[in-house]
Amino acid sequence: MSIPLNIGLIAHVDAGKTTLTERLLYAAGALRTAGSVDDGTTQTDYLSIERARGISVRASSATLSWHGAPVRIVDTPGHADFSGEVERAFAALDAAVLVVSAVEGVQAQTEALLEALETEKLPFLVFVNKLDRAGSDYAAVLDELAQHTPRRLVPFCVPSGEGSEACAAVPLAPEVRRETEASADDGLVLRFLDGETIPDDELFSALRRACLDCRTVLVLAGSSKTGEGVEPLLDALSYYAPDPPDDAAPLAGVVYKVEHDPALGKLAHTRLFSGTLRSRDTVFVPRTGAEEKITQLRAVTGRKSQDVREIGPGDIAAITGLTSVRAGDVIGHGTIPRVPVSLAAPLLTVRAVPERDDDLMALLGALRELCEEDPLLELVWVPEKREIHLRTTGRVQLEVLEVFLRERYRLAAHFAEPSILYKETPVRTARGFDSYTMPKPCWAEIEFLIEPLPRGSGFRYQTAIDPRLIEYRYQAHIETAVPRALKQGLSGWEVTDLSVTLTGGSWHHIHTHPLDFFVATPMALMDGLRNAGTKLLEPILEVRFRAPEECLGRTVSLLVASRATFDSPVVRGTEFTLSARVPAEEALDFPTQYAALTGGRGRVGMRFLEYDDCPPGHGHARERFGVDPLDRPKWILHARGAYAANIE
Repeated sequence: MSIPLNIGLIAHVDAGKTTLTERLLYAAGALRTAGSVDDGTTQTDYLSIERARGISVRASSATLSWHGAPVRIVDTPGHADFSGEVERAFAALDAAVLVVSAVEGVQAQTEALLEALETEKLPFLVFVNKLDRAGSDYAAVLDELAQHTPRRLVPFCVPSGEGSEACAAVPLAPEVRRETEASADDGLVLRFLDGETIPDDELFSALRRACLDCRTVLVLAGSSKTGEGVEPLLDALSYYAPDPPDDAAPLAGVVYKVEHDPALGKLAHTRLFSGTLRSRDTVFVPRTGAEEKITQLRAVTGRKSQDVREIGPGDIAAITGLTSVRAGDVIGHGTIPRVPVSLAAPLLTVRAVPERDDDLMALLGALRELCEEDPLLELVWVPEKREIHLRTTGRVQLEVLEVFLRERYRLAAHFAEPSILYKETPVRTARGFDSYTMPKPCWAEIEFLIEPLPRGSGFRYQTAIDPRLIEYRYQAHIETAVPRALKQGLSGWEVTDLSVTLTGGSWHHIHTHPLDFFVATPMALMDGLRNAGTKLLEPILEVRFRAPEECLGRTVSLLVASRATFDSPVVRGTEFTLSARVPAEEALDFPTQYAALTGGRGRVGMRFLEYDDCPPGHGHARERFGVDPLDRPKWILHARGAYAANIE
């Protein structure tokens, strides 16, 4: 039996990815008629919000068979607000099809996807779409792609009739095709140049291995609107067929999507890499340390599903019964080939408010469920203020959440005006100390060395003490407590770009309680940050503008007023492209501002770039959630359960 090939379709929004999914299913005979995004009849965009807005907001799968080989297509969102869905889907894929518009070319989200593909070492091929559109420029797209990937591009076609519905993706002549395939291997190139006739199967194997080893990318082209180039794309998928799995490997799978179905309950969409799962089996969830029993396995295509008895390596199924899992979890005792890559960076924080005060707890429960589907939302419940806070990637995501709350949970709610998520970092090297020895019984002394690190370094932890000073089990408690304590620094923001080293401390064989180091760690850490001082960091976006050349002056004026730094514009025909580095604080309203500025003729794409120093006069502190460890008496009472306030 063939191992299914799991292919993800990924793209910048509006590149034609969902339409291409429909065409692939239709060409393979899985559909009688290809659906339309405009008409709301596609297989993979079945949520009401997707059909109303014409965009994908959740990853969705569909299955086809091509020349007897099973292929599962995972259609992912293209809008940057839903990059978390793409991020989680990456871990479930064998390879990806990167869809690029022949008109717009490589856009902001395309660049982010190319970087992620390289980071993850995920095989992919490119489909240059919309050859039928006016302004199509296949050659220019190839040039742009070559600048953004180190892999060798191997075109499998040449376009003709670009810019018209008569466009065609003409296959390479047989001899040219053979030369192209031979180019994947230096040894084959020499043999080819010597005039040797190389067997077709040897050429295929060499090029396939180059694709799977992430050295080569096949490039195809066509039009998802007309169906041109779709069958050659299906043929090309054979180069990305996965190698046979290790039959002796222990069970391993990844939950790349969670949804809550009114009839079936919680569904964990899972890709299995090794082992076999059957209904009523018990599986291990490493994140929770729990064993959970499967009640049902369902094969899913779009909104339709059916029972299956078992799944094996390469299979994807929706599993019921796994009550504690959330999107991104691994199941089983084995290992998966890749972990989710970071594509999404929630840069906004927002408060969720019910229309009726009596609905607050129902809203909290609903949002907790939605956070299982998208853990990047990172819900914070502040009981002493009865407030719900979330992280979000943008306004479109908030609009979608409002629809989910209304349609799925019958809850009317809105979100307050979002604000930027700043971070903070230590200014100088310092030490932090706390001696938690009263009130008895307790004993935990800790000393930290806190050092600032270069931008983008994140957080590093290490220990430099003799285990006789603090036993290993207590050192493990400290290591667990430090990142939790860094969620809120002196200004209330997450602390980053620092090294924390455990340099001293003590415990007592009679008085030390197992939880004492959880109490003392935040106090010692905050003492160190107070001694070091902290400064704010702000998120920086890479923004790309594209508009008619006469809009260039207005674009530059907008950027000058926005604390931006930018490169020289690139003019192509009658349009220019301009890339800029802009603080997120200034860029939140760019999409609407730029539409007004250019009379709707300009396009703007944005993606997160990095956090950098926030200049004086910008950024702000925020009120801490819960008890401050620097308020030592209150913190100790809170940590020992004698003070009501807490953070969930």
